[in-house]
Amino acid sequence: EVQLVESGGGLVQPGRSLRLSCAASGFNFDDYGMSWVRQAPGKGLEWVSGISWNGGRTYYTESVKGRFTISRDNAKNTLYLQMASLKSDDTAVYYCTKTTDTTGWGTEMDSWGKGTLVTVSA
Repeated sequence: EVQLVESGGGLVQPGRSLRLSCAASGFNFDDYGMSWVRQAPGKGLEWVSGISWNGGRTYYTESVKGRFTISRDNAKNTLYLQMASLKSDDTAVYYCTKTTDTTGWGTEMDSWGKGTLVTVSA
């Protein structure tokens, strides 16, 4: 059974940083691209970032480029999202997702974690 467990969310002041982690199990982690998706209060789902199976390619939505960094440690079966210069607009539940191929970009996401809440507020 695929399991994705996010951690690292919390309350942070604007301009500060936060790192999210996603512990993966139940599948061959290094065979798949992974993504982060978020949902702000009262809004729809927004794809944030993706990473290929070996971390060689990364992708970001425009609003987080230059501020967020996605990475993975295949030895630890863990996905990360380093978030810097956080803004109130980044407030959302962040979900770790497994994609259906190696690229981490533009493919179906077939497994989701339960999410971790990030609140950016003074």
